[in-house]
Amino acid sequence: MTRMIKEIIRDIVPEAPDPDAANGAARWDIQPGLHSGFGSVDVAYSKSIPPEGDISESIKLQGWKGERVHCQLLVWSAGRGENIRITASGFSGDRFQIDQQQVSISVVKYVLTDEFPGGIDRPDKTTFPVHLKPDRLDRTNCFDLAAPGTRPVWISVDIPRDTPAGIYHGTVSRQSASGTVNHRISLEVLNATLPAPSPWSFHLDLWQHPDAVARHGKVPLWSPEHLNLLRPMLTMLAQAGQKCITTTLIEEPWNHQTHDDFGGMITWTKRANGTWTYDHSRFDTYVALAMECGITRQINCYSMVPVGNKISWFDEKSATAVTVELLPGTAEYETVWRSFLTDFTAHLKNKGWLEKTTIALDEREEDEMKKLFGFLQATAPELKISMAGFYPNELTPSIYDFSSNWNTVDQISGEVMAARKKAGQLTTFYVACCIPHPNTFTFSPPAEACYLCWVASARGFDGFLRWAYNSWVEKPDVDSRFTKWPSGDAYLVYPNAQSSIRFERLREGIQDYEKIRILREELTRNPSAEAAAAKTKLNEFMTSMNTKTLDKKSAADVINQGKQLLAEIVTSGVAGD
Repeated sequence: MTRMIKEIIRDIVPEAPDPDAANGAARWDIQPGLHSGFGSVDVAYSKSIPPEGDISESIKLQGWKGERVHCQLLVWSAGRGENIRITASGFSGDRFQIDQQQVSISVVKYVLTDEFPGGIDRPDKTTFPVHLKPDRLDRTNCFDLAAPGTRPVWISVDIPRDTPAGIYHGTVSRQSASGTVNHRISLEVLNATLPAPSPWSFHLDLWQHPDAVARHGKVPLWSPEHLNLLRPMLTMLAQAGQKCITTTLIEEPWNHQTHDDFGGMITWTKRANGTWTYDHSRFDTYVALAMECGITRQINCYSMVPVGNKISWFDEKSATAVTVELLPGTAEYETVWRSFLTDFTAHLKNKGWLEKTTIALDEREEDEMKKLFGFLQATAPELKISMAGFYPNELTPSIYDFSSNWNTVDQISGEVMAARKKAGQLTTFYVACCIPHPNTFTFSPPAEACYLCWVASARGFDGFLRWAYNSWVEKPDVDSRFTKWPSGDAYLVYPNAQSSIRFERLREGIQDYEKIRILREELTRNPSAEAAAAKTKLNEFMTSMNTKTLDKKSAADVINQGKQLLAEIVTSGVAGD
């Protein structure tokens, strides 16, 4: 069996019909035949309309050593359907070659999505208008192009860190029964180096959902087959600079807000004599696997204040599972959790994980938080707190890792941010279901995922948090809609470790965040007047961004202006290698 046939066979997930197909029918008459050309990564091209805007035969890319850069090739036809194969060469320069293995090709697949008329608790996912949007990156370079129709192809280049600065040339080829068409790529490698993802300073916290992986893969939870499916998912996340491992102390801490429940990673058993035992095996397995894959900074444990305040355990005396409501500040709450925390902290010490571990909380009430903080300080002061929410400045000193809702980002004063940095605490922000822009929905403009990281840098945040990495809906490869949340709210990547345009653009923004940090440090060390002027210009641009910027500009316009400024600073010679 040839490689081409294998690649065709692996793509077994059919796309849904395009609800907007009729809108483009008349436009195909003006473009007969098969075509291809480079479009913009900032545009979500329709499947049923010929590509509009600037489409070019060749493209110029620019990046740092160690950076991943990408482009989007479009293939479209008004005539008969054809089988298309896309291949890429390596890149050649005067003294150095970038190997072909550094180039990856993914066919962009379309998923059903809705719109943003509101945020949460939709009674029926079919209530809102439905569209087809390009997002899923299928790791194949072959596809059947149905005509009339358009198919984007995502091309990424990972520039090796030992690449000398200079201009490199490569080719992307479109092959079909109609013949072969070659498209040129010019890659300018700038004289600056981006570190490997592991030491990136950006604090990325995308919440993982192991249960969804088992369900979709049709394998037993925590079986060897399940771990084999999790491994590439976690590795891909680590390669984006992820810092946090998402774990669960109890069953369903989010009270059934996702298609798949979040199972507890620690099994609680109350013995007939009233004492407790705790089985940490699933917790240990997941944490060890995530660390093996490269996520090593922090273990976030959900949650001592779950949504609904309910907790379950197995009761030996009655031989049944028991679910009770426990409220922070009550004697029953503190008795149950004191026993657990005594056992848990001892277990973490034994594993060498105590200093990495936080008790993690998600948008709980302020009164509950105050009671919990006091209890933790008295019972297990070694455990840090991470929390996402809307809380005022007086609460944040107690929180090691605080993530502010986008709508309250401007309420965190510069003095509070500075004090938290000085204390070694982390401050991030998050976007969620009720925020139309910027966001990472499947219908969001692609550049907004990247823009979020520019805002993090501009506002002085340490990073970004998002629910969630992979809380998949029933059929995520085909339909991203969900009853409760806007399309794509609960996942950024797809089963079998398939990336997405949204995830790749977020990773791009994280790279930009690191580049801004590096340039600021280098400009500060350079005593020249030119460096001072460049630093002032960069700071002025960054301080121009706030939560209202997208009211007047597009995310693509903002970040492309910023990227040009970063490149100018490096090419001027006042910063870089």
